[in-house]
Amino acid sequence: MKIAGSVALVTGANRGIGEEFARQLLQRGAKKVYAAARSASSVKLEGVYALDLDVTRPDQVESAASAAADVSLLVNNAGIATMQPVVTGDLGEIRRDLETNLFGPLLMTRAFAEVLARNGGGAIIDVLSAASWYAVPGNAAYSVSKAAAWNLTNAFRVELEEQGTQVLGTHVGLVDTDMTAAWDLAKLSTRDFVTATLDGLEAGAIEVVADDLALSAKEALAGPPRTLML
Repeated sequence: MKIAGSVALVTGANRGIGEEFARQLLQRGAKKVYAAARSASSVKLEGVYALDLDVTRPDQVESAASAAADVSLLVNNAGIATMQPVVTGDLGEIRRDLETNLFGPLLMTRAFAEVLARNGGGAIIDVLSAASWYAVPGNAAYSVSKAAAWNLTNAFRVELEEQGTQVLGTHVGLVDTDMTAAWDLAKLSTRDFVTATLDGLEAGAIEVVADDLALSAKEALAGPPRTLML
């Protein structure tokens, strides 16, 4: 889809990747950008419409769909990493990963599917991860949630094809954000990641693999499972 003239809603838009999505969408000519966050007051980017939205709360998701009935592009970006192993980790924290990273996009897409249909089909971007394809030691709950979110994106694509909605899943290894600040590893800038994703959207892509780590992880799926153990 073309971004110029579109109306977008970005979840988790108060910082990091989400804020960069909102910024670049405005730069590319989006007519309106809703920047959603748990607290709208935390959104500092000028030119956006800030919304209170916790993607794990069905009532707030439904309210957002009513308030933003002109949306033609949904960016499911909000995510967390509770740094939990799955065998010995805290079940409540593991559920928080799943509620935000899996059920959040599910609730948002269920609520906005009819909105997109009424507005010509539009598009959905799901921000996924290279960790969709391997388990991360000490953070396996995140990997599980993103693996499930990857196939959720595939399901969205199948079920929304008839209404003409483009569904794009975007994968990346590490992006330079607050979430990855403690890791002394090579990271993609938020600008480069978002640019690659939006370029893919406008080119009609259904998947973007944004860096070498994500590319190698996807390629390893064809090999023995041990190659996916980092």
